[in-house]
Amino acid sequence: CMPAETMAGEPGYRWKHPVQKHWRATQERVEKFISDTYFTDVNLMGRLYPITAPLSGLKWFKASGRVPFQEAAAALEQCLDVLGSNVSIGPTWSTHWFLCTMEVPAVWVNRHVVFRWDSQCEAMVWMNGKPLQGLTGGSRTNFTLTKNSQGGESFVLYVEVAANGLFGAGHGGMINPSDPDVYYRLVQSDVAVFDEEVYELLVDLTLLIDMAKNLPRDLQRAHEALYTANDVVNACDPFDKSSFSKCRSIAKAFFDEKNGDSQHTIYASGHCHIDTAWLWPYAETIRKCARSWSSTVRLMEEYPSFKFSCSQAQQFEWVKVHYPSLYQEIKEKVARGQFIPVGGAWIEMDGNIPSGESFVRQFVIGQRFFKQEFGFYCKEFWLPDTFGYSAQLPQIMNGVGISRFLTQKLSWNLTNTFPHNTFIWEGIDGSSCLAHFPPADTYTSDGSVKDVLKTVKNFREKGRSRQSMLLFGHGDGGGGPTRNMLEMLKRMEDVDGLPKVRFSESSEFFSAVEDQDAKKLCKWRGELYLELHRGTYTTQAKIKQENRRGEFLFHDLDFVSAVNLALSGDVAAAAEAKSSLLPLWKSFLTNQFHDVLPGSCIELVTKDALEIYSDVKQKASNLMHVELQNMLKRMWDNQSCSQEKLAVVNTFCWERKAVMKLPLGCVAQKPSLTQVLHDGSTAAFVHCVPMGVQGLEERAPVKPVSIYQGESSVFMENLNIKAEISNTGLLRSLIHKKSGRDAVELGAVGNQFVLFDDVPLFWDAWDVMEYHLETRKPVEVCTSFSVVDQGPLRASVKVNLRVSEASHIEQLIILDADSSYLHFETAVEWHEAHKFLKVEFPVDIRSMKAKYDIQFGHLERPTHFNTSWDQAKFEVCGHKWADLSEHGFGVSLLSDCKYGYSTLDNVMRISLLRSPKAPDERADMGSHSFAYAILPHQGELMDSGVIQEGYNFNHPLTAVLSVSEGEKQSFFTLSNQSVVLETVKMCEEDTASVVLRFYEAFGGHACTTVHTTLPVKSLHRCNLLEEVSETPPPPIDFDPNTKEFSLHFKPFEIITVKMCCAL
Repeated sequence: CMPAETMAGEPGYRWKHPVQKHWRATQERVEKFISDTYFTDVNLMGRLYPITAPLSGLKWFKASGRVPFQEAAAALEQCLDVLGSNVSIGPTWSTHWFLCTMEVPAVWVNRHVVFRWDSQCEAMVWMNGKPLQGLTGGSRTNFTLTKNSQGGESFVLYVEVAANGLFGAGHGGMINPSDPDVYYRLVQSDVAVFDEEVYELLVDLTLLIDMAKNLPRDLQRAHEALYTANDVVNACDPFDKSSFSKCRSIAKAFFDEKNGDSQHTIYASGHCHIDTAWLWPYAETIRKCARSWSSTVRLMEEYPSFKFSCSQAQQFEWVKVHYPSLYQEIKEKVARGQFIPVGGAWIEMDGNIPSGESFVRQFVIGQRFFKQEFGFYCKEFWLPDTFGYSAQLPQIMNGVGISRFLTQKLSWNLTNTFPHNTFIWEGIDGSSCLAHFPPADTYTSDGSVKDVLKTVKNFREKGRSRQSMLLFGHGDGGGGPTRNMLEMLKRMEDVDGLPKVRFSESSEFFSAVEDQDAKKLCKWRGELYLELHRGTYTTQAKIKQENRRGEFLFHDLDFVSAVNLALSGDVAAAAEAKSSLLPLWKSFLTNQFHDVLPGSCIELVTKDALEIYSDVKQKASNLMHVELQNMLKRMWDNQSCSQEKLAVVNTFCWERKAVMKLPLGCVAQKPSLTQVLHDGSTAAFVHCVPMGVQGLEERAPVKPVSIYQGESSVFMENLNIKAEISNTGLLRSLIHKKSGRDAVELGAVGNQFVLFDDVPLFWDAWDVMEYHLETRKPVEVCTSFSVVDQGPLRASVKVNLRVSEASHIEQLIILDADSSYLHFETAVEWHEAHKFLKVEFPVDIRSMKAKYDIQFGHLERPTHFNTSWDQAKFEVCGHKWADLSEHGFGVSLLSDCKYGYSTLDNVMRISLLRSPKAPDERADMGSHSFAYAILPHQGELMDSGVIQEGYNFNHPLTAVLSVSEGEKQSFFTLSNQSVVLETVKMCEEDTASVVLRFYEAFGGHACTTVHTTLPVKSLHRCNLLEEVSETPPPPIDFDPNTKEFSLHFKPFEIITVKMCCAL
């Protein structure tokens, strides 16, 4: 007979027959060998935990809320042992604490011993009063007790359990409203030996089979991966660990085959996107941060090359306050370059709706936090999950020291594929930043071969660059990177058939691109418009209304506090005011998170947000009252009057004239010049100087307003416009008297409420689809109409409309003396399901583009559907106004709290209310009040005063009772109406300085002279962080005689000036 030894040198070679492998059979064979479901009695996965032992004790405390550790630990001492009992954890959002005692069996020597816990929901392991690691039912269920046991050790752990999953507790679906009555079971609680050798081999096989499944089948490397995995299975005896070394050698030989120099390089950064509130409330996010970040810190101890990028200063502050020991560990990892703060903003805010000043404060407060806590400013702005990005963000980013931007959300575009992954993004002023969209199209990669290959396949800069980023780690609901992800990526560092992978972070990636590729990159100008989630401009109207009102309240409070500092020189009082303002700003900015302000959150979050707004409003209003009274006393040198008198305050940098309601109980000085309105209030026509104060003096308008009733219409007329209103509240005509033009299209009517069916494809609160436009239904049932005010200062009619059996509208249509617009004060009782309410105005204008107010400027968008890019913008975001103009004439719509607009052909619409049912089934149900206006104008937008009127409409003049009186005083005036002095505030650092923030509003080069009556010592340009350059330009020339200085602007440029006061 033939000898067993063969020329191959392997015993029994003749009797081993190579098999022509069937791909599916071989693949599934390998998959079953590492499965945690199939054949675990004989496969490799079944040997991962070869020995287990039960806990020695388990106590359970059902807490009354999210209680601190000390309270829970004390309560657990009094609890009975429930080991072996059926533990049911609930209901939703409840908190449960467990005291777990365990002993390592004496025979477990030199073993890696873990505590295993699976409560099917989120949990945190505590030891010695410190949070150590998060646990998540099904995905992270192990906590290492010791990697080298001595046998016989005892451990005491506390487990804090939150009765919710990573994505909350949606009833029957992730984004559905929360189910308040979910219960979870404790399905695993024990100690076990974790076999490191089995684990390493499992990862090898997982990577091999992933390569076989995801590489193109016609590539040799895919077949090599499959055959290598099959060889490993052949060589492996799960019950004989001596076979493992050969298995590892087979895999290593495959992994040691290296890439060429031209391969794409992936910079892999750990990440854990935690929505600050979404399908869970703010309070649960605090614990999500601790669970996720503690797990990350544990991984950093095991993997020194692992780097983790983390944004949102608010979340850092929460951990600092609630988990100080964990925060100290994080600071140590930051110092070692592993835990990388990024983003620079207080929160990952919405990218469309906040005002320009809100954007600035997001960065100022966020960057100052990072500098104070970690010693540096962030250089990259992270906003991976926001629903579009304002065209002014590049300039604002540059102003706070940021020149790099990372997101991926535009990969969600429904219509057009965004053409770049790495590019230069240029804003409307010409400022630019280096932008990157990770081509795996996710910020929650699992570190798989599939995502690594997708990164290369999707990369749109091929030929211009060969490097990109991959963000890996469970996210949205937290969780973060896992050991499996790190082990997979570590093995992919340099393997033939895959791109090169390196553990890194964003600054290293951006630096490499700047050094190697910057000159080859394409440029994108203007906004980054997301072709999805357009309903977020409208959903949760009350949140958006409170945001707009709050922004103007802070604008006034900043102004008055700064003037007080300049007038008084009291730096101690200013410091106290700043310390009072900062927490209010932080709370307000937190509500601008990208699932709160857009309205894509559960009902619990909506309630939280509205409570925050209420608290901020009350405290800010109280501060405003105190600061305003102090300002009046200082301004008028404490000249007291015999009785309280009204002062009018104007915080805008232009003179204002308006009909104003006097405060209740106020006695008019000239009753003959006032009008008692239908609600019993008294109206007066008043003037006020720019950015200043003057005593109230009733005046007569240039021309009184008149109103008379025709057969089927009411006619209202003032100095500037003449309107015809039908007896059902429709605008039949709006004549601009100076030009003689009718703003309303001939044969059409404006102020037409229209109802649309609003059933998106999936994302209910987020999306309005283009096909909603095909379901237009006018609201036509008028239940009452009457004239209620007849001049001479105000004329108005009241109209009531029925939307449905459950919903109705009450509206006042108002024309004030000398006003340039017709004003609609609207109250809606809204109880609909999947309906969208808009108001439309067909105007007699022809233009290919409409303009919309945005942060520190405006933007043009198409009014047609010529291309798919045009058609995708059927619903857009704007702030205070939208304008459609042709040569010589135009029409603007003003809004005091709405953000959704559309202008298609010549029909202008404002989006008013939606009625989605997920994730908040009561979203927008109830009572709403808001206002909008239509303003016809001669000339182009820039010649019309629309920008100023947008501010005026949103923020009426303030009347305040004062015990002081004196001459009117304007603190700032500007010579050029194209420049807006947006913000006057106290300097963050310099206690003797005031900060002035200007912007050019028309979109052209401009020069303005600024006059101030405040005491000026010096003036310097500074960045948005209020820092003067280390090599500063010469101070701004200030003429002490005229009290003036000049500034020169580029189009849409923001200029910030630090004014040191002569105290």
